[in-house]
Amino acid sequence: MKNQVKRILGVDPGTNFLGYAVIETKKNKISLLTIGVVSMKHLGSHQLKLKKIFERLQEIIKAYSPDHMAVEAPFYGKNVQSMLKLGRAQGVAIAAAITMDVEMTEYAPKKIKQSVTGNGNASKEQVAAMLVNILDQKLDTTSLDSTDALAAAICHHYQSSSVLGGGKKHSGWASFIKDNPGRIK
Repeated sequence: MKNQVKRILGVDPGTNFLGYAVIETKKNKISLLTIGVVSMKHLGSHQLKLKKIFERLQEIIKAYSPDHMAVEAPFYGKNVQSMLKLGRAQGVAIAAAITMDVEMTEYAPKKIKQSVTGNGNASKEQVAAMLVNILDQKLDTTSLDSTDALAAAICHHYQSSSVLGGGKKHSGWASFIKDNPGRIK
């Protein structure tokens, strides 16, 4: 399993700008395949924005065939209407993935920041700077929506390859033993 190549789609949902990034991982090597932003500021209605999110993410999924999608979960906000719209954007992003049989995991913003920088209270700029170091390549860090999406994908890679946090989930000992017969003494 450690030599398996995996592709992860990271998504930072929003109703004006949606960040996305696809990475490919093999062992501890992370390669960036694509990164960008879907701009919806020009679209008049919330319904058109949701449609654009759904269609664009499905295009990305078709083009890059990710095994998994990591999406940033909405955080608590004071403006209820903004939170509802953000929640809908996240829901549409999730629907785009699950209707194409892509597994999905949500991560809290603090979890993503902590996973990438070691500090759950890091600024978006600090996260972007750390991503440049992790990938050892130049990134356009002017779009913090896209770097947040990249951070979500890398967070998922770290979480799923961690001895403590990742790998396949088991429903009980019988399931674990069935999948790991060589670990029984």
